[in-house]
Amino acid sequence: MMVDYTMAPHSKLDLRALKELVRHGENKFVEFKLKTNHPEKIVREMVAFANTDGGRLIVGIGDDKSIKGLKFPDEDEYILQKAIEKYIYPAIDYDIERLIVEGEREVLVYNIQKSPFKPHYVDLDGNLENRKAYVRVADRSVQASKEMREILKGERKSLNICIKYGDKERVLMQYLAEHPTITVETYAEIAKIPRKIASRTLVLMVLANVIKVEPHEVQDFFAAA
Repeated sequence: MMVDYTMAPHSKLDLRALKELVRHGENKFVEFKLKTNHPEKIVREMVAFANTDGGRLIVGIGDDKSIKGLKFPDEDEYILQKAIEKYIYPAIDYDIERLIVEGEREVLVYNIQKSPFKPHYVDLDGNLENRKAYVRVADRSVQASKEMREILKGERKSLNICIKYGDKERVLMQYLAEHPTITVETYAEIAKIPRKIASRTLVLMVLANVIKVEPHEVQDFFAAA
């Protein structure tokens, strides 16, 4: 069975394929968890996969890539099911595989699909202002910025964006011709425009495929497409 370790999940796993997947380690499409402790944190990974390009969350795998398995997989599945229902909004599309590993223990494999209804949020307390979206960057799930959330909304709506090049757009493209990336703050400064306008312009330019966004934990970077 050939397994693509760089693409989102499309096929079912068997034990041999699981071992190969684990050997390659975590990446944009794969995340390991040993147990279901702190399910409110585990759902961040699921949301990030749904908001990006899909992926697999595998429970029962140690940080050292050891396939520990779960002694009581029914309980772990129940815990995560309740967390998914309680903390993720709107609901995500996923399926579960269970594989028996050594010692009759099992691992849970959550296959999360790329969502057409993004952005999805982690909602821990029911307060709209406290909802947080996440996206997958390399082998990490990072909180989505305001700009990233607007980009996700625009992708969901499949907007047909036409850009009218004015002074602020020309300043942006000239800067990116001379520098690899730019931030919202830098753009607002060099274009002498309010941050809100800089933010909106960058979002529209991404949706028009003129530039691309590179999400990061602290701030996003924008680059020529």
